[in-house]
Amino acid sequence: MIKALVIDDELYAREELIDLLTESGEIEVIDECPNAIEGLKKINTLKPDVIFLDIQMPQITGIEMLSMLDPDTMPKVVFVTAYDEFALKAFEDNAFDYLLKPVENDRLRKTIKRLKRECAIQDYSPITNDMLELIPCCGHNRIILLRPNEIETAFSDLSGVHVITPNTQATTQLTLKVLEEKTPLIRCHRQYLIHPQAIREIKLLENGLAEITTLHGSQVPVSRRYLKELKDRYGLS
Repeated sequence: MIKALVIDDELYAREELIDLLTESGEIEVIDECPNAIEGLKKINTLKPDVIFLDIQMPQITGIEMLSMLDPDTMPKVVFVTAYDEFALKAFEDNAFDYLLKPVENDRLRKTIKRLKRECAIQDYSPITNDMLELIPCCGHNRIILLRPNEIETAFSDLSGVHVITPNTQATTQLTLKVLEEKTPLIRCHRQYLIHPQAIREIKLLENGLAEITTLHGSQVPVSRRYLKELKDRYGLS
């Protein structure tokens, strides 16, 4: 069953949503929080599969809270709010879905159906004991198997971990950490990996940042933390 955490400062809205989720028989609400500060603690300790998150909350908004989480371990995010004008911003931040208050049961069931499909994760742990020969990627009721040397870059956002080849972009259930440890991909940013052989150019920017251009034209950010490692790798001063 999908484990959910509900974060909303409105008590009645929170209780109503929990009732709907429980009645669905598909979602186990493992806890609830009245604000983002408590929500941060509960996400880190309980590790929910999905959070149902209000946007407009006192002190810290839902969107601000998400920026404080590690993208590698980010649960799926369903924004739940009464403010329609936040919809565009929510999707810009890669929310899994977006529900308007009061939440309609039919609309919620569509969200749950999508969650069930996305959370039906195969157990890939047996293949992570050695270097990976193939990267399993999911999409449209199929599994795509990519060779690590096909992949130019990988990145994570709120909707998952994505890999980019010269011909396609796909989503994998593997974490960036697993990809970093079990493939030739190296870290260049907290949210990005790059294949060393795919680097065509490293453009140095202000404030110690940089940007990689891959052989096929993808743009990949490089953070200060990893720029030194890249320079050392290639013998650059």
